[in-house]
Amino acid sequence: MKVTKIGVLTSGGDSPGMNAAIRAVVRTGIYYGLEVFGIMRGYQGMIDNEIFPMDTRSVANIIQRGGTILKTARCKEFFEYEGRKKAYDNLCKHGINGLVIIGGDGSFKGAVEFNKEFGMPCVGIAGTIDKDINGTDFTIGFDTAVNTAVEAIDKIRDTMEAHDRIFIIEVMGRDAGYIALHSGIATGAEYVLIPERKTNMNEVIDSLLEKERRKKLVNLIVVAEGDDFGGANKVQEMIKQKMPNAETRVCILGHIQRGGSPTCIDRLIASRMGYHAVECLINGKYNVMVGILNNRMNYIPLQEAVKNKGKVSDEWLKIIKILAS
Repeated sequence: MKVTKIGVLTSGGDSPGMNAAIRAVVRTGIYYGLEVFGIMRGYQGMIDNEIFPMDTRSVANIIQRGGTILKTARCKEFFEYEGRKKAYDNLCKHGINGLVIIGGDGSFKGAVEFNKEFGMPCVGIAGTIDKDINGTDFTIGFDTAVNTAVEAIDKIRDTMEAHDRIFIIEVMGRDAGYIALHSGIATGAEYVLIPERKTNMNEVIDSLLEKERRKKLVNLIVVAEGDDFGGANKVQEMIKQKMPNAETRVCILGHIQRGGSPTCIDRLIASRMGYHAVECLINGKYNVMVGILNNRMNYIPLQEAVKNKGKVSDEWLKIIKILAS
């Protein structure tokens, strides 16, 4: 089947750089003579028929903007066959016979089911700040989120130094510790707690007590929100039990990491992925995720583009330990 009309949507959590990907999909599609339609609010917009034609002007002046002009939403209705059938019927009304889905593994699972039932060609682009998708070294938004975290932690360190405090910073990542790992190393954190590796808090506290004896009272701990202790507040609680006199403070960075203008890297990879996603549809390479491995384009089946539970290298953890001593 030759793809002539494509739809583009953003689904799941937003991430900086999604607009750059939308722009690339729209302009590449038009360059190759395709009609391009924007779908508002992800799969929910497909069900509600929030579908509209886009042209090159539709995506003017958006590459530098965070968030997504197509908005995004979670859609429980799409979990059911009736919801997916309604979405398919709406696409057919517009003559759409190809989809580009910008999102994470949940969005890709929906696309796999959708194709299985209705034969709709789909191509995925990894848009998530967590960098936890299999088959790609980069996900759209990760670099911006890490830089936002680094900037915030640098500022917190100034007040931490002024007051001789232990600061526990919680960053996003759910069950992936990449934001914590990268921002922790980049800001000189003494400890980085991530869900990929079980932390022995007794060892951490013993180390803090030893540093206290050496009069090293300023310590930075970066915690991924999905670590096995339940986040920064729980870590603070455990430290206070053994070190009641230590000045400890918690700062949860939260959704500030999702916002802001995307970095150059996120704009570049989003543009590159968006361009190649359209080329996949044109060339009959369906139901794949477009990724980048070792600076080369990489295509894996959508059903394999799931959350990457990969082991964090021991080298990184050793580097943290040595550089923070």
